[in-house]
Amino acid sequence: MHVHLVGVAGTGMGALAGLFKASGHDVSGSDVAFYPPMGPALERWGIRLMEGFDPKHLEPRPDLVVIGNVCRPTNPEARAALDSGLPTKSMPHALAELLLVHRSPLVVGGTHGKTTTSALCAWLLHEAGRDPGFLIGGLPKNFDASFRVPGDVARGGRLPLVTGEGMSRRKTPFVVEGDEYDTAFFEKTPKFWHYRPEVAILTSIEHDHVDIYPDEASYLAAFRGFVERVPESGLIVAAAADRHVVDVVRASARAEVAWFALEGDDMHGQPPHWLAAPAGVDETGQSFDLYAGGVYAGRVAVTIPGRHNIRNALAAAAAVAQGFGVPLSTVISALATFQGVRRRQDLLYEVRGVRVYDDFAHHPTAVDETLRALRARHTKGSLFAVFEPRSATACRALHQAQYGSAFDAADVIVLAPLGRTEIPEAERLDLRALAAALEARGKRALTPASVDEIVTLLARDAQAGDTIALLSNGAFGGIYDKLRGALAP
Repeated sequence: MHVHLVGVAGTGMGALAGLFKASGHDVSGSDVAFYPPMGPALERWGIRLMEGFDPKHLEPRPDLVVIGNVCRPTNPEARAALDSGLPTKSMPHALAELLLVHRSPLVVGGTHGKTTTSALCAWLLHEAGRDPGFLIGGLPKNFDASFRVPGDVARGGRLPLVTGEGMSRRKTPFVVEGDEYDTAFFEKTPKFWHYRPEVAILTSIEHDHVDIYPDEASYLAAFRGFVERVPESGLIVAAAADRHVVDVVRASARAEVAWFALEGDDMHGQPPHWLAAPAGVDETGQSFDLYAGGVYAGRVAVTIPGRHNIRNALAAAAAVAQGFGVPLSTVISALATFQGVRRRQDLLYEVRGVRVYDDFAHHPTAVDETLRALRARHTKGSLFAVFEPRSATACRALHQAQYGSAFDAADVIVLAPLGRTEIPEAERLDLRALAAALEARGKRALTPASVDEIVTLLARDAQAGDTIALLSNGAFGGIYDKLRGALAP
């Protein structure tokens, strides 16, 4: 089959193109540009690339056109595909109908922790010999790509149903990071409604994506729809410490629910079946004691820092053990070898004794968790938090007050200019007011006018033993390479 993807250079669409190619299809794609890292990756995977959007890219006629949600109704290529009657699908529908069918989807949803938890699930199932397929919105360090075809495809046939400890017999697992963003311009529904989960994880719910969900009620409705779509024969692994998760699951779940929590959490009246008791942390990682059904299962060691990553590891352990029958001894062993995900507390380099981390955090909760994790790992030296508000939510004043306390673990906070200019001035995050609020909390807060000024400041002030956290969900103006060069002796 010839599959053509319009808007192929996005993270999800690019990974889907790679999945189709690895499944044996002829794949082409178009986009405005093919910048690293996705552009070179698409070329490496053998995707035929076409620059710009033009109806001529649909000649010869493909068997299927997949239209990404980056496309607007005026996109000439997407419009031509729809108007000419070509078979067209959104990314979620293409994934669900062509790759998830006849498999057992494990879908990870939630405001925070989706990427790491999805990568953890894929790694645990891989180490258990289940040959999972996966599509993840980040690059797991244990794998060479953000996608993988399931083992039944790789071997040219289907795996038999598996039996083990767990709730039921399931087919080949396929792990999907379940994004709540909208599907396409011609279908304004959340992506994760279409993934047919047999096992679902719900990590957290906190109002986000204000460009799609103008208020908390609309955001909660998207998650209720996700929970409702897990069948009675399925399993929902849910965070007992998150009030919104508890409310949504109580109101909407048809499937069995496995609650998870950390020792000491407020569990909102939901005694957890899966419990983690943090046991220790140092520069190499952290450990926790794992309990399943009130029974001690063993001491778990993980290299990824932060209490939030204990939650992510616990959720993944519950999903693969209870949902797919993976023995807990295998789970504990595999957790110790999980290396993390690119752009999630990712140590890029150390120059002159200064450690530089990259992290995708932009929501105030994620900023807070990331910085606390890095402070717990590196207790000595100063912690510089360099934050670029770039997402539609981060650039707005919606979380102005919450950002004031999100940087408490840092010593110095550097606030980069807003990454979006189209937001009305009255709705924008006020960086100067935020800096003043941080100064009032005893922090040193700065608002340089450009990335180059930030680099100069960091190279001047950071000393051996210090840690710099670069927090952005974008390219951050090339700061990563610029800073490396400026720090060099």
